[in-house]
Amino acid sequence: MIGRWFERPRSLAGKRAFVTGASSGVGRAIAAELSRRGVLVFATARRRERLAELAAMPQPEGSAPILTADGDITSAGERTALLKTAVERLGGLEILVAAAGSGAVGTFAESTPDTLRRIMEIDFFASAELARESLPHLRRHGGALVFIGSILGLHPLPMHAEYCAAKAAIRGLAGSLRIELAADDVDVILASIGPTESEFWDNLLAGERPLWSRGRAMSAGSTAVAVVDAIERRRSEIFPGWSAGGFSIAARYAPWLIDAVVSRRIHSGGGPGSVRPAS
Repeated sequence: MIGRWFERPRSLAGKRAFVTGASSGVGRAIAAELSRRGVLVFATARRRERLAELAAMPQPEGSAPILTADGDITSAGERTALLKTAVERLGGLEILVAAAGSGAVGTFAESTPDTLRRIMEIDFFASAELARESLPHLRRHGGALVFIGSILGLHPLPMHAEYCAAKAAIRGLAGSLRIELAADDVDVILASIGPTESEFWDNLLAGERPLWSRGRAMSAGSTAVAVVDAIERRRSEIFPGWSAGGFSIAARYAPWLIDAVVSRRIHSGGGPGSVRPAS
């Protein structure tokens, strides 16, 4: 893990965090883990009933409350309103976790401009603009900005062109902001996650999960622990789990190997089949 090895760990108890994509998967698990460590959390997503379940979820003694509000962060107006509400209800903001995301499967040639734009809006633009609007608060408190990226931002795979492009963009943004914000004592953390238990494959904008991608996934809870540990220990980038770690090494030193393995699986009949239009 890359990070500020000579910095003292960040104390999390009493801090205030805004978490997007908190209705399921990694976003929900991160909100719960932050709460367990004494962080006052404002969680948002589009599904109100899921947020209500999160807020009512039993937590160990010493946990901080989880406040919630539903909204669509791809809407500029709703995004600004959610951030304002979060800061008002929390009394400030030290941590932003941008975990909302979506994907699609299929060849780029058979996909649609709408699918590309929707994925870029959810996975990149919304997170980038929310980060921009949050900077005055994070700078004021010497906070942490956390992006939930993907190992596919390191090395792309076929049938995921839009998603790979969005996660590569997030990686570039995180790298640039990390240098820009260092003087303000704002940590910028990129969690490049691999296969993780979530509802990602159930909510694709187009296509269906390819057979060759169905491997053993890391639990959302374990991923959340790794992410929150990274905030506490002031890391710069993490690759939670052996799968993500192994992929990151191969992406750096043997990218041809990844291409060869994926190509073999596709041509052996494990392709994703037909692509359904975005709903």
